[in-house]
Amino acid sequence: MKFKQRIFLYLQKNGPNTIEVLTGILGVSRQYIHRLMNELMDEGLVKKVGTAPHVFYSAIEGEKTDETPLPYDKEKFLKENFIIVTALGEKLEGVEGMKYWCQNQSLPFTKTVDEYIETRKKYLGYYNENYLIDGINKLQNTKGMGDLGVDSLFYLDFYAIERFGKTRLGTLMHYAKQGQNKMLMGEIVQETRNRIKLLIQIHQIEAILYVPPTINRKIQIMDYLEMNLKINLPKIRIKKIATQIIVPQKALSKIFERVANAKNTFIVPEQESFQKILILDDAIGSGATINEIAKKVKDKNIAKEIVGLAITGSFKGFDVISEL
Repeated sequence: MKFKQRIFLYLQKNGPNTIEVLTGILGVSRQYIHRLMNELMDEGLVKKVGTAPHVFYSAIEGEKTDETPLPYDKEKFLKENFIIVTALGEKLEGVEGMKYWCQNQSLPFTKTVDEYIETRKKYLGYYNENYLIDGINKLQNTKGMGDLGVDSLFYLDFYAIERFGKTRLGTLMHYAKQGQNKMLMGEIVQETRNRIKLLIQIHQIEAILYVPPTINRKIQIMDYLEMNLKINLPKIRIKKIATQIIVPQKALSKIFERVANAKNTFIVPEQESFQKILILDDAIGSGATINEIAKKVKDKNIAKEIVGLAITGSFKGFDVISEL
């Protein structure tokens, strides 16, 4: 059996592995293994995962999806909307991502693409003329929310949709926050900056408040957004109270608990007043946090009108995005 075939079969049987391991097993030089690995990758039989010094190689299993080429419009739609992160941490987009998803779900590729496009377009129907999703009805229809502090509320996208799970922005947000990944945070900034600035222009926003994080992380996505969106507006100051035991909103499953948590763990000091401000958050589940902060801002007469905006938001009335 040729060395190249032995490498492929070993990776197929044993999963991802390194050049060092394969060198020891086959008893040949590292340079020779590298050459064979490059040939296998060129043939589409092996893929490389990770970055130096932690590089692994794995066998690419035969596709279970059909190979019918997609029309250009469908391929373009997938590229703009579909993204998935594999168990090995690879970010796959468009057709490649959908093929991977179909293979893992044992689903026919072409039929599933059509079903995804139909489902995604249903949710795209919620966008208004400014490519924003109006979320104020969500708060108004959430029993137990109480008085509304925000006058209007928008999302840039839903966090997830039925059957297919997280949206493109939802996926980027999930892995950016959980992995404290600056590369993905940068992608979020690139995909959202112009739309956020357009909203600021349309609504004549005079100042901005960035919702502070509730979970301690070394790299906070809200800090990253504040620094990299480069929104040239005065900032409203807000403080998160340090409690003996930190209870993040995502840990609370009742609306009254979420309202109480937000009401009692944020402080808005006295500061300059504005006619209209924007409160920006990375994700909205129940909406309790952004609403309670808005009420505190109004109680201090810092703003007469408040627009809330989340990068992603839940579709349902009261919902908990526990992953974030």
